[in-house]
Amino acid sequence: MRLRTAARVILVGAPGVGKGTQSQRLLRRFPQLSSISSGDLLRYHVKERTPLGIKVEGIMKSGGLVPDELILRLITNEFHTRGWLRPANPADSVMTLASSVITNHSATTEHSRTVAEEADAFISSPSHARGFLRPQINDDPSASFLLDGFPRTQNQAERLDEIVPINLAVWLKTPLEVILERISGRWVHEPSGRVYNDSFNPPKVPGRDDVTGEPLAKRADDSEEVYRARWAKFLETSEPLLEHYAKKGVLWEVEGMSSDEITPKLFAEFERRFAE
Repeated sequence: MRLRTAARVILVGAPGVGKGTQSQRLLRRFPQLSSISSGDLLRYHVKERTPLGIKVEGIMKSGGLVPDELILRLITNEFHTRGWLRPANPADSVMTLASSVITNHSATTEHSRTVAEEADAFISSPSHARGFLRPQINDDPSASFLLDGFPRTQNQAERLDEIVPINLAVWLKTPLEVILERISGRWVHEPSGRVYNDSFNPPKVPGRDDVTGEPLAKRADDSEEVYRARWAKFLETSEPLLEHYAKKGVLWEVEGMSSDEITPKLFAEFERRFAE
């Protein structure tokens, strides 16, 4: 299925609702879609010892939280590296996704620097700081993405809007009792990470891994008490986030008892908004 315009999407949902499952199904259904994970970007920059990575690594090692500003810099760096952000001044726009061959290295470098400067200006002071205009997001279908791990709060969403406005925020909803039932039936083979469930993916031999035959175990946080606390925290932080996207007119809610029930509804809405 091909897209006619860029889809800039986040999935919002309580732990265990199936965000990962829906993301993978969307990526398979729409090949132009890319997954952009803030966690993956953090790990990449730390591993590659980039200036941002070195700064982030120090914060993480000290037990601190990575500031929103640094996450935004990681994301905007990824977007202008991919060619998805363009300078606000058309005269500075020397490269687009439509370019079939890029032969002028100095022009490409200048383009990246211009976009990076504009993005940094907005990150540091969103109100058109230092005279920069907002960098322009590319609407080519190949610039479509699912953003994972960010934003999680209203403030983060507002900051992100200044650089990369989301055009679909999907709220995945499954009743609490259904998720609790899933958790109660979940088992894991700890050495490999293979996950089973008594309801829809049971092991061939109860309590044993299909591959090794070794005993399965329960995760420490797979308890009703722990999950109810996580659910309450999710509701507390997500309500302002969802309200933000509702006011922007890009929030869409979908409810189902299972991932298989939600997926067809999600595909239909995605195709209505973005597909040819």
